[in-house]
Amino acid sequence: MPRLPQRRPHAVVAVLTAVALAVVAGCSAGSTAQHPTGSPGARTDVTIAVGAEPVNLDFTTTSGAAIPQLLMNNVYETLVKVDQDGSLVPLLATGWDVSDDRTQYTFHLRQGVTFSDGRPFTADDVVASFDRVGADWLNAIKGKMDVVASTEKVDDATVRVTLKQPSNAWLFDLGTSVGAIFPADLDFDLKTTAVGTGPYEVTKVTQGDRITLTGREDYWGGAARLRTVTVRYLTDTTAAVNALRAGDVDMLFNSASGDQVRQLAGNASLQVIEGTSTGDVLLSFNNRAAPFDDVRVRRAFAYAIDRQAVMDTASAGYGTLVGAMVTPTDPYYEDLTGVYPYDPDKARALLAEAGQEGLRVTFDVPNLAYATTAAELIASQLAEVGVTATITTDEFPAVWLDKVFTRHDFQMSVIQHSEAHDLLTVFQRDYYLGYDDSVIAPLAAQADAGTGDEYVAGMRQVARQIVDDAGGVVLYLAPTLIVADKGLTGVKANAVTESMDLTTLAWAS
Repeated sequence: MPRLPQRRPHAVVAVLTAVALAVVAGCSAGSTAQHPTGSPGARTDVTIAVGAEPVNLDFTTTSGAAIPQLLMNNVYETLVKVDQDGSLVPLLATGWDVSDDRTQYTFHLRQGVTFSDGRPFTADDVVASFDRVGADWLNAIKGKMDVVASTEKVDDATVRVTLKQPSNAWLFDLGTSVGAIFPADLDFDLKTTAVGTGPYEVTKVTQGDRITLTGREDYWGGAARLRTVTVRYLTDTTAAVNALRAGDVDMLFNSASGDQVRQLAGNASLQVIEGTSTGDVLLSFNNRAAPFDDVRVRRAFAYAIDRQAVMDTASAGYGTLVGAMVTPTDPYYEDLTGVYPYDPDKARALLAEAGQEGLRVTFDVPNLAYATTAAELIASQLAEVGVTATITTDEFPAVWLDKVFTRHDFQMSVIQHSEAHDLLTVFQRDYYLGYDDSVIAPLAAQADAGTGDEYVAGMRQVARQIVDDAGGVVLYLAPTLIVADKGLTGVKANAVTESMDLTTLAWAS
């Protein structure tokens, strides 16, 4: 399979680094948010095919990227937003001030904003939403708000957040799902109902098939151009492609294989858009149990995997090889792809040293195209070093989340982690990999509270330690691959957070 040139968005790295430094220095921001665009008289409905379906609508207690992928920015909004170039821009906050010691953030809230059920958005909603993360959230990313000491209402339009210590990461994290703003009074079931301030509201859920979003006429940024957005969940990429060709769907969002995307690129009525993502495809080990509680075995597996071949096979060469769960858009990115070069001989030697010759392992794989394709090749590569990997295909999300993620009933798996800045989330002791974070946790805390330069240096040290421990093997960084009708405009190429941002999607006239 030919290898495509890899793209490395240096400009984005520069922007993010600048953002981090700006946060360190303290800033006050203010501008307008992005509003939907489109032409009057154009179509007002669109159907999008996506692979992974949400289990429910509550990302505060249910893990997995599928829920925030659908809801963030489209239904739920945050005070700040991570824009397409990786910079932070105001959203529900029109601006913010940072104290000289970097422990107090005063947010000035946008006025005239309402939730989809008509309730006005005020400072009370921000305070309640931030307080709930520590009190009620079960999702592992809740730890991103641990640095918050208190959130207080100054007046209806102003909120002050006090941090326990300065944090280089916190303001960026506020632009992800952990910063979502809910009504202060949660008098509805988050699993079945979503009430946000975004341009769309969830109006129908057909489990196992589709979810319908309806554009809000009273959205603070102006009525959404699209009246109806139907998201169809098609795990079979062939079915998704056939639906596009038949005109049953208008856009495929990461729901076609790389080979299929290449074929579709020749269709004059379609547009192919490739962007960056935060989706690290990870070969994950259960670090808690044998044989993966032995670092020699984990390192042997890292040497045994030809990651270029995996990316070429599972993604038709689309994507970027990265050596750690740090994307090139992160300010502390460092090329660590050379730490474990493909070296079957070294893998065999490490397995022999660990007394694991003739090793047999189970390999739980979600029924997603990239994962099943990658798994077959990984199993064959492991066979070359004497390891038998028995593949079990788990229905995703329900079975995989229950078995692997929740009950840790697995030895090895492969899954794409889509959250931004998720290095410390994935490699914490309580996460499903069970990685021993006793060394990296203090390093990460020190880096987060340090200067901008100290943050970059410290997080690089954390990433190197995780890679040295081979707590998991990042196979490649997945691209965002979108195939859409040429008439669609406002398609956002980069997935800079877990959100599939549809806020600017519209039809040309």
